Amino acid sequence: MGIQSQGRIGNLNLMNITIKNGHLVDPKNGIDAVTDVFVADGKIAALGKAPAVFRADTVIDAEGLIVCPGLVDLSARLREPGFEYKATLESELHAAVAGGVTSLVCPPDTDPPLDEPGLVEMLKRRAESLNLAHVYPLGALTARLEGKRLTEMAELFHAGCVAFSQADTPLPDTQMLWRAMQYATTYSYQVWLRPQDVYLARDGVAHDGEVATRLGLPAIPAFAETIALATVLALVRETGARVHLCRLSSAGAVEMVRRAKAEGLAVSCDVAAHHVHLADTDIGYFDSQYHVIPPFRAQRDRDALRKGLADGTIDAICSDHAPVDDDAKQLPFGESEAGVTGLELLLSLALKWSGEMKLPVSAAIERVSSRPAAILGLEAGQLAVGMPADICIFDAKAYSRIAADRLRSQGKNTPFIGYELPGRVRQTLVAGRVVFAA
Repeated sequence: MGIQSQGRIGNLNLMNITIKNGHLVDPKNGIDAVTDVFVADGKIAALGKAPAVFRADTVIDAEGLIVCPGLVDLSARLREPGFEYKATLESELHAAVAGGVTSLVCPPDTDPPLDEPGLVEMLKRRAESLNLAHVYPLGALTARLEGKRLTEMAELFHAGCVAFSQADTPLPDTQMLWRAMQYATTYSYQVWLRPQDVYLARDGVAHDGEVATRLGLPAIPAFAETIALATVLALVRETGARVHLCRLSSAGAVEMVRRAKAEGLAVSCDVAAHHVHLADTDIGYFDSQYHVIPPFRAQRDRDALRKGLADGTIDAICSDHAPVDDDAKQLPFGESEAGVTGLELLLSLALKWSGEMKLPVSAAIERVSSRPAAILGLEAGQLAVGMPADICIFDAKAYSRIAADRLRSQGKNTPFIGYELPGRVRQTLVAGRVVFAA
């Protein structure tokens, strides 16, 4: 692919851009064909034929490549404020655009948590100043995520929060959760929850199965997820709240969500990209790179996640990006910090899933672009005329061996080191600006 440009990557001056000869895949609008894309004033100006009086400042030759909407990631910890020793906003947003991610949601479990409008505004200003990916914060559901007092959701919403969550911090007080859902319903806010019973999961680090038993690791049973999910769904029925369920991990949870959707409940859900491919048997001999929350479960659970994603029960794939410093990972499995880095691997792992499921590339793209955008209610995840020019251009046939020293994220913690994965991002555009070029 060649690019001729009069500007530099990240230049704030918007240019007219022609992306020619690329295979445009836009699941939202049913486009899957070789066609040219024309960008002007940061938006999609035309498809197929250039608009009148259009002169390109930059021409990108995408022959043999796929041109698709920029990826929308529903869970990426950027580690600011408070955890800059793990990663910085700048390092992780560079990782995002290198992975084709143009919009991402950051959970509220920063230090301090995102429970005050000033903190949210500061984070958004800092992200905007970097001119990379769009950042959409989740507000804390309760003050300091302590589960004792609701936050001022209306103020946080006006400061820029797109929904409200406890991240991975437990909220065992079901009356508080009930009140939170009632409050959110009054203002039509979304509540994002990761279902897990805090008492059943206490001190656990691995799935309750043969592997945990053999290794002597404290276990988290799958019913810790389904029991908590049953409570959430009961409260959804009573309050009419719009709830997004984060990072399902078990076959039982997939079936419960399938029934809830058939019932007409206003629920959506996602799965982490690593859970689509790995199971508890992959832990090996105490490899802390496989320490994640929720834990990798049995192969039947992984298979149910893959099928649920294929049939639409699970709406989207997220990276669940959580950079961890080396010192926190180079510890015994049970003492290590849970989490994986994933922004740069989201597209590749989605493509790997669609390929193994014998589904078209568009299926992978849909689950990391238009579907997550719909959950957020964003004007993203599509390349219709007039929409923001957030674009990912990648080579679906190119494979890359994942190596720690090639990851742009400050966190190198991933179980996929050494894997050969499909899909190499060549260029990423955000609001009509080229912010990454390989």
